[in-house]
Amino acid sequence: MNPYYHRARFLKSAAALDQLPPHEDAREVAFAGRSNAGKSSALNVICSQKSLARTSKTPGRTQLINLFELDPGRRLVDLPGYGFARVTQPIRVQWQGLLTQYVETRECLRGIVLMMDSRHPLKDLDLQMIEWCRSLELPVHILLTKADKLKHGPAKQTLFRVQKALADDPGISTQLFSALKREGIDTAHEVLDRWLDVPPPETTA
Repeated sequence: MNPYYHRARFLKSAAALDQLPPHEDAREVAFAGRSNAGKSSALNVICSQKSLARTSKTPGRTQLINLFELDPGRRLVDLPGYGFARVTQPIRVQWQGLLTQYVETRECLRGIVLMMDSRHPLKDLDLQMIEWCRSLELPVHILLTKADKLKHGPAKQTLFRVQKALADDPGISTQLFSALKREGIDTAHEVLDRWLDVPPPETTA
């Protein structure tokens, strides 16, 4: 486990693109997924912190773009969840508009970590997100979250099924992940290291 990610600190929340920090000489990786797919829990575990990102059992809790700084110029970004949320339609449209603007125009965005509940992967909105990233030539790394909810065999079958469905795209990678069991963290770190161009551990500890 790379101790580098433990240094993550909340930087700011943004309700509009003009509230984001400068993108010049920066690298960002965004975490996206359906509401209640486990984004905040995954961020906390990946950064070895209990409450870096706020978690909730209520879908749609993340309403803003939340930025977490690792060091000057390297940031993790928690995007509003898409899909079901107990909010009015105008607010939901506003969230999706913010997500769209960020993904399509943020020049320092290096990749999307896409959360899918391992019990319900590849839903229509997930597939739309993947196709959107393909059109933008953005790499995608899929975390099949809540893998602890499945037995070992079914979990592996789910992983194989998702990999097979997306096998024609070399820009997409997939892994099993469990925030509860702290499984899959090292694999996620390897992807983040590459996208963020993280220095070797001896210089980041």
